Amino acid sequence: MRLTRVTLSLALLCGLAACTGPSYPKAPYDPPLPTLATRDTSAPAAYVMLVGDALSIKFYKNPELNEDVVVRSDGMISLQLVGDVPAAGRTPMELGGDLKQRFSSELQDPSISVIVRKPVADRIYVGGEVGKQGFIDLTGGLTLFQAIQASGGFVKTAHRAQVILIRRTPDGKATGRSIDVRPVQEGEHPENDVILAANDVVFVPRSKIANVDNFVEMYIREVLPVSYIPLPTF
Repeated sequence: MRLTRVTLSLALLCGLAACTGPSYPKAPYDPPLPTLATRDTSAPAAYVMLVGDALSIKFYKNPELNEDVVVRSDGMISLQLVGDVPAAGRTPMELGGDLKQRFSSELQDPSISVIVRKPVADRIYVGGEVGKQGFIDLTGGLTLFQAIQASGGFVKTAHRAQVILIRRTPDGKATGRSIDVRPVQEGEHPENDVILAANDVVFVPRSKIANVDNFVEMYIREVLPVSYIPLPTF
């Protein structure tokens, strides 16, 4: 029953939005989206740890202090002798350097490594008018159109002129972008396919959405699965 009500609410929202105006307003935070044409082919950036990542903290000279921890919802981890340490938003190397400094008062010449055993930033969510809604793994260079194809492709009722990409700003706010995927799907401009980031949400509507910001707020609150972790990924 809840799923039916949510589906009807979404359909009503899309229909009402289509009647309120022809424009697709942009969110205030609107940096360029990376595409196949603009992607950086140089060495990949170092991984930045996120809430929910499973880490192993290795003390090579003091193995009795080795610990397996998970980054908490407040971005911290807890370790013996030093207590809470910020982890989210840092690279493993940065955290390792901080730990070495913190443990220098407890250990003689500490040698510490941080290993990301299981990152949470390896999936996205695809919903709306696709063959199969749900999570899919985020592999290197996965694009918006590829994610839709991996989710069963567009169904007949899909509004391909306005696929909504939901992504988080640095302060954690969810923002939506309207993307016309027809030039990519039809082979006119495949280079414009948008490269996805961890925890992105791709939503294919049934009809035009006039107020993207209002739609994003409702979609995150009412529709996304509880297991979706809203994290800053820009």
